[in-house]
Amino acid sequence: MSKTVDVLVPDIGDFHNVPVIEVPVFPGASVKRDDPLAILESDKASMDVPSPHAGRVVEVLVKVGDKVSAGARLATLEVEDETASILSSVGAPTAPLPSPAPSSRWQPETPVPPGDRGAAALAPAPRGQVPMASGVVVEDLPMTDGVRPSPTASIPLVIDEAKSEHHAAPAVRRLARELGVALTEIKGTGRNGRIVEEDLRNYIKAAMARKPAADGNGPPELPAVDFSKFGPIELRPLGRIRRASATSVQRSWRLVPHVTQYDEADITDLEAFRKTETEQAKQRGVRLTLLAFFMKAAAATLKEHPSFNASLDATGENLVLKRYYHLGIAVDTSEGLVVPVVREVDRKGIWELAGELGTLSQRAREQKLTPADVQGASFTISSLGGIGGTAFSPIVNAPEVAILGFARASLRPVYRDGQFVPRLILPFSLSYDHRANDGAQAARFTSHLRDLLADIREVLL
Repeated sequence: MSKTVDVLVPDIGDFHNVPVIEVPVFPGASVKRDDPLAILESDKASMDVPSPHAGRVVEVLVKVGDKVSAGARLATLEVEDETASILSSVGAPTAPLPSPAPSSRWQPETPVPPGDRGAAALAPAPRGQVPMASGVVVEDLPMTDGVRPSPTASIPLVIDEAKSEHHAAPAVRRLARELGVALTEIKGTGRNGRIVEEDLRNYIKAAMARKPAADGNGPPELPAVDFSKFGPIELRPLGRIRRASATSVQRSWRLVPHVTQYDEADITDLEAFRKTETEQAKQRGVRLTLLAFFMKAAAATLKEHPSFNASLDATGENLVLKRYYHLGIAVDTSEGLVVPVVREVDRKGIWELAGELGTLSQRAREQKLTPADVQGASFTISSLGGIGGTAFSPIVNAPEVAILGFARASLRPVYRDGQFVPRLILPFSLSYDHRANDGAQAARFTSHLRDLLADIREVLL
């Protein structure tokens, strides 16, 4: 015996109206436990909503472009009675729901043997309708020379999505037709290269951004160059995270007047202290890096210089001073740079920060961050010490007004008490929004941070 259960949006933190970017299932589809029923995305984080159990999809209650919050109904599943009982025990409703009436807009696809696919594609359909591979029915159009044209001259109608290079949901296709955009011009970022609504909107935004240059009123465009005429090339599309980061940093670079203050700190004693805690770190099961100490020192410095732990308001005439110290930590992943947020750094100890850093970094590399993990930062730190480099100028992560960058520390001869002695010197830099702070304030900030790093006892005690 089977029953129907509702699948709800799980707890996604303090977020509401999160957009649905993909719905990979349809009524009648069979799903396994943990198969994604919908994919939600906010900022740089995306999240699959998994099926709580194996079963059959009875009804899909959302579509691409919808905005949902925790507790919203996503789909209805038909599961075995035992499964329904389990789900009921954790609060999922199990009352049977009526099966949806057949729809001409969304029908489960009937499997067709490989040898019959050509015949199936040519099977007659009711007048006024054209069957598509996904089961979606669209308006019929007159045929010319045996070819059925698209609703607009610029967007070809795709009959077999499985073989198409521009897969897209019906809602996305309809929106593209209304806007006169050819899907062949868009690179999909959804699963299996599927074009989602965000891809369409980003394409239109990019086209609009290029238009002022054509009118002579905006920044000039880079010329189109055919690099293949100079030698072999490889076209590697940017991933979703890299494209989102590119948009963010370009906006910050254009809108924020950047200045970078450089300084150095003697961290010889700090590194010696860190090494003495290596054994305790192993016992606690955490990796104690210098970054945890940098975070504590940065939070203490921000308390003394609050204009760097701030944002400009929408008018640009007021500085919003933040009395919380949530630090964004730039993490390098295979898909690009992401910035998870460690909250209340000023109230946490070194061991707690080290553990949280390890957990967030791992989740970032596994692409398991939630929208709540990447929002709410008041200040950002980027550390390249584990990779290399002598100095760099990080770009402010607007709407924040400053960002701290740490390069690799190195042993240098320092003249002390009449002789040269080896000391571990750490180069670091502070990029800041010149509208919120000036050079004198930045120099005071870096000097205060330098002193704390030289004697970390002032922070820890």
